[in-house]
Formats: sequence, structure tokens, C-alpha cells
Amino acid sequence: MNLLGSIHSPAQLKALPPADLAQVCAEIRQAICDQVSKSGGHLAPNLGVVELTVAMHYVFDFSHDRLLFDVGHQCYTHKLLTGRQHLLPRLRQRGGMSGFPEPRESAYDLFTVGHAGTAIPTAVGMARGDSLNGEGWSPDQPKGRRTVSLIGDASIVNGVAMEGLNNAGTLKRQFLIVLNDNGMSIAKPQGAVSAYFDRLRLSHTYAEFKKRAKEVARHVPGGEAIKSIYHRMGESSKAFIAENHWFEHFGLVTVGPIDGHDLPTLIDFLNEAKHFDRPMVLHVKTIKGKGYEFAEQDATTFHSPAAFKIESLENEGCRVEVKKGGRSFTAAFGEILHDLMRRDPRVVACTAAMPDGTGVNKVIDQFPDRVWDSGICESHAFDMMAGLAKTGWKPFFAVYSTFLQRAFDQAFQEAALQGLPVRLCLDRAGLVGGDGAVHHGFCDIALLSVLPKACIMAAMDESSLRACIDFMADYSEGISSVRYPRDSVSARFESIPCPPFVLGRARQLVAHTNPDAALLTFGVSAIDAAEALKTLDHEYAVELYDGRFAKPVDGKLLRRLLGAGIPVITVEDHSICGGFGSAVLETAHTLGLDTRLITRMALPDQWIYQGERKEQLAEAGIDSAAIIGAVRAVLAPRSDSGAPRARIAVK
Repeated sequence: MNLLGSIHSPAQLKALPPADLAQVCAEIRQAICDQVSKSGGHLAPNLGVVELTVAMHYVFDFSHDRLLFDVGHQCYTHKLLTGRQHLLPRLRQRGGMSGFPEPRESAYDLFTVGHAGTAIPTAVGMARGDSLNGEGWSPDQPKGRRTVSLIGDASIVNGVAMEGLNNAGTLKRQFLIVLNDNGMSIAKPQGAVSAYFDRLRLSHTYAEFKKRAKEVARHVPGGEAIKSIYHRMGESSKAFIAENHWFEHFGLVTVGPIDGHDLPTLIDFLNEAKHFDRPMVLHVKTIKGKGYEFAEQDATTFHSPAAFKIESLENEGCRVEVKKGGRSFTAAFGEILHDLMRRDPRVVACTAAMPDGTGVNKVIDQFPDRVWDSGICESHAFDMMAGLAKTGWKPFFAVYSTFLQRAFDQAFQEAALQGLPVRLCLDRAGLVGGDGAVHHGFCDIALLSVLPKACIMAAMDESSLRACIDFMADYSEGISSVRYPRDSVSARFESIPCPPFVLGRARQLVAHTNPDAALLTFGVSAIDAAEALKTLDHEYAVELYDGRFAKPVDGKLLRRLLGAGIPVITVEDHSICGGFGSAVLETAHTLGLDTRLITRMALPDQWIYQGERKEQLAEAGIDSAAIIGAVRAVLAPRSDSGAPRARIAVK
């Protein structure tokens, strides 16, 4: 009998006897693995929290109580238990299940989240709000709302999470932080706190717990009940009550670590934690990728894999092949950075918990004294890079565009204001596909363009990325950045020599003696524009330029085009607010040029949700079909009017 298929809400889960929960967990694991193998998605993080999530829903009532996820990439089990099994076949696709908590899908999801460190602070806010509304749980108000925050051991070192911990300890009510400790982020967690957790997992034996539990329990609210639970457990239990735990310095009672795959233990401890009337941390030890050996053994690869195929091999278990796409910008960047570090011994690099996702894994082993993974601490990473720049090094910070936002104050105060040349390599810029709105890199140009002497660039292919990185290595006036997407590099222009980057100069890709219009693109939008020209070349003479720089914009080119009355259409994979097109408008206005000749194509001022990147480009109105339509819309009225137009010869 399939139990999962009969669960359409947590109430139906609660109706099952505890003996059936192991089967539910097995069916959830199978469903998640089957789907991720087809569509890609976050596999290992979700496999690791199946029992923990089932236990939380079995004990709490999250139709009434509050459950807040940190990052949220471990929410698949939660979604399957809250009425969304029908959305799973279209995981991370249009009309399907988002890979992150999404209130548009269900009232069980309280925030749309995808960045680390936020669960504890937002939970503190909801706990305070419920208490102010007279709705918070207390022994005197048993029907009130409880609050639970689920966070991983890698996320908890994030600065925002630390600030949340500091405030959580001041609450005078029930507040549960469940620490999911799997010893992993996407890669191995970094830093002193991570090392502390490693020592904690290794240094406390069952015998030590047994010796200390009775004394410690007397100091824990509800401790006698926890002690009683402990005595009912078998000798295999690894649970212990932590004394002088790190979290207790924040005023948080701490229990654990306990086995996060032992359902009876989890349910017992959660039932006790449910009745604590003060803030508490339940430290739970899990295995990332639990249930599938290939995911357990290589949790980094299977953190968020593309579609994959599992083949059973006689006498060899199984072989797993991850679907390969084309050569990615990330892979290209890793090799370019490796080559630069080999040539220039003053170059150093850093990433914030994303060595594989940014390509820094290509250099971290070869240059261990010059490359760092800071963990999920973008603000710290940026400041560390500023310190390296101040001491004469050439720092490159490889970071997802969406996570750069978390370090904007550092970009302002410690780098730009000081005139320090920190170099930003912005992966996942623009639309990112299945991860959706939480991960789109839609505002990096807008953020950085306000900083004096910032140099803002984009790469359209591998050759231009290499040329841009070489330029950045020698740019010392201030912050510099290059943006590139989560996509494969195009070979469309690889047969043409790529000229070096020259500050504030665009690159011409398609020329005409008497152009009707000019497409001025930024980054990979040049590839879609080139595709559009296959159709437009039969109708109009349209020039194509890779703008290269959003700051400074090529004013000489604008003067030549707009001064001759040639319409300019800008195309970019960034918000229309404060993006490349806005910079072009501002530059044209400053030069006294006719800004009415400029048409902007960019991401609209609205959220774009999960789906294929090509679908998102079409929705945003910046794919090749949209570019064709925009050129026709600009030029057809001019042709119909018969108005004379100045022409120039292009050299």
C-alpha cells in the first residue's frame, strides 16, 4: 500500500501510527529521487531531512504553528506533506513545484526564501508578532502558536543568523531552533564554528552522556521529562543533553546532537521541545544524501544536480551519470582564473561557500595559500578581499549575482569608498531558470553603478570573459565586475578574434555602411540579438554591438549613432530599473543627444518565477523573437512615414 499518496495534509500524516512513518519516509525518498533524476533539483539536502521533516509535522501543527526554513532548498518533503504532490512532476518548471518555499503555492510556506541566514530573524519577528497579537503559545495559552526555525550548520555561521541568535535569546516564550547538522553546505562548511561542531560530534561518547545527563537535566526546563525519555531509549541512542554548549552563551537552552534519522527519538524530543517556554536549540545530526549511497558519498555533486540516470551494474552496485550540458560559463571562468593565477602571483581569490558553483574549485587545491572559501559569509568575504587589496594583492571575489546583494554595504564602505580594486566575478547573473525569483541576478548593475569609479562589465562568450578578466587584473581605480549567466557559452563569435577590453568602449559585431538601426546589447543578449538578425537582415540593415561596459558607457559610439539619427535598441538580462539601458539613457542625456531614439529591452519590473531559462527570456520579452518584434516596431513607422533620415558610413 502506498501511504504517501494518501497524505494530502499533515493531519492525515498525524493519523498514521508511528510504526508506519518509516514507510512514509522511504516513499518520500523514492519520489524525490525519481523526480530529481528527471528534472534536476536539490537532491542531497532533501534526502537528509526526510525523517526530521516528517517528525516535525507529526508533532507540530504548522497550519497553525510557524515553520520557517533557512535557504529553503531542503523543503521538498515539507511540500509533499502539505498537499503538493501533484506539483512534483513539474518540479522547478512552469506550473509546477518551486524548489524553494513559496507562499503562492501554499499557506504552509510563510516566506519565499532562497538565501541563507534568514530563518531565525524572521522567526523571531513572527514570534514577537504573535505574542503582541495575543496569539503566542504559553503554558497559560495552550492553543497559541508555536514557532520553529530550521537551519543548517553551514547557514548558522552567516552574519544574519548570528544576529538572529543574539535576539532569539531575549525572547520570553517558546521558540525552537532546529539545527540540522550534516557537516556540509554545498561544499564542506568553513570556519571556526564549523570546526567546533566537528569536535562536538566526535568528542562526546554515549558513556559521557550517560554520566552527565542526570545533572544537566536538572538545569533544563522540562529536563526531567527529557531524562525520562532518555531512559526509555536503547543503548544505540547517541543523544545527549549539552552542557556549556556554544548556543547557551546566547541564552539558548541546547539539547543534542541527536540522531536525525531515528524517528522515535526525534518525535520524543520534539514533543518535549514543544512544551519549553523559553528559547531552545535542538541539535540534530543528519547525513546529507541519506538513503542513496551515491548521494551520501558525493553530496557536493548531488547537492543540486542536473537530470541523471542510475544504472544497476552486476556485482558493482550502481553507476550514476549526471546529464551533461554544453561548456558552462562557470567552467570557463574556473580555467581562466587558473591561468591568470599561474601567470600573476599577486592574484588571490575567494568564494562564499560556492567553490563548485563558481568554478573556484579549479584553483582552490592548486593555490591553497591564495584561495579561500569563507563559508556562507558574503559580507565577510568582501571585507576580507578589501583587506587583501589594501595590502597590495589583486583579489577576485567569485560570487553569485543574487548573493552579492548581501555584501553591498561592504562594497560601499570598505572597497569603493577606500578606492580599493576588489574584482567581482558575478556568476548566475540574469535569469537562472529552475531556481526562479530567489536566485535571479537582476540588480547587480543597479547596485554597483552608484559607486564612484566602479567599472561594470559583462561577458557574452568565453573569449570575451577571458579578455574581461585580463582587463580587471590591471584595473586599479576601484571596484570592477563582470557578469555572466548560468548557461553554456556560445561559439557563435568564437571564429572572430576577440579584441582586448578598453575602458568604456563597445565592440562592434555586425556592421553596415548605412544602418537603419543599432542593437546595443550587454553580455549574452548579444547572442540572442545575433539570432534575431538572421531574420531581420532580409528587412533592415541593423548593426550589432556588444556594449561591454555599463559603466562607463561608450559615449563616443552613442554620439555617432544618435547624432546621425540612428535608433538604438538596448538589450540586457537585468532589471529595466537601473540597468545597462538606463546607463545608456543617462549617458545620452549628459551628452545632449536625442534620447527619444533609444528603446530599452530588459527584465520587466515584476517577478519572474521558476521555469526554463528560455521560457523566462520569452516572458521577459528579451529573447530573439522579442528583439525581432522590437526592431520592427521601431523601424516600420519610420519607413511608413517616409521621413528622411541621416546616414553615415561605418569605418
